[in-house]
Amino acid sequence: MAREERNGKRKLRDQQSKREPRLGYYVIVTDTRETEKNYFNGLRDSMPKGLEGKIVIKVTNTDTKNLVREANKVVSLHPQYCEPWIVFDRDQVVDFDKIVYDAENTGVNVGWSNPCIETWFSAYFGGMPDTCDSTSCCSKFRKTFSKNVGQDYTKADKAVYLKLTTFGNEEKAVKLAEQRYRTALEKSGYIPSKMSPCSTVFMLIKDIRARVSGA
Repeated sequence: MAREERNGKRKLRDQQSKREPRLGYYVIVTDTRETEKNYFNGLRDSMPKGLEGKIVIKVTNTDTKNLVREANKVVSLHPQYCEPWIVFDRDQVVDFDKIVYDAENTGVNVGWSNPCIETWFSAYFGGMPDTCDSTSCCSKFRKTFSKNVGQDYTKADKAVYLKLTTFGNEEKAVKLAEQRYRTALEKSGYIPSKMSPCSTVFMLIKDIRARVSGA
């Protein structure tokens, strides 16, 4: 989660230092080889020329439980990365909440999705399916994607970000996901595994876009 207190109030480093927002280096660590990687590659490539190099996507073959350690390792080797993130899904992950809490406690931001990243993708088209398992979520999103884009959805689609932003609406997606997050927070407290459908990937997108506009 994007350095957010459990009452939902963000604590960005820029706010702490009282500086104007600026785009620093982001390192995004994920344990998936295709979907998240393709999405964030697309986000990076959509940025204004000269800024796309500010986002580094690292796909690691480590187990999800080791993502926090991997993120801290990357940052220790490359201190110019001022915004470390891990991105992963609830799916069948054991100790999902613990991984989120451990990340936050070591200064790593988390873009989690419950039950899967397609929960966040769905927000581009104005909805987030009310389902607790990733299989049903993906199935519903495939239908939504096909209806709006006119193509079949595949996790290996390298142009997924472009299609989401072309046929969907990222600004509205952020607002919807933020609203769902607040509602889930009020209902369940800050227990990510019980906050579904929900995704905090919107925090990363919102943060990057805010800094790009101020760069």
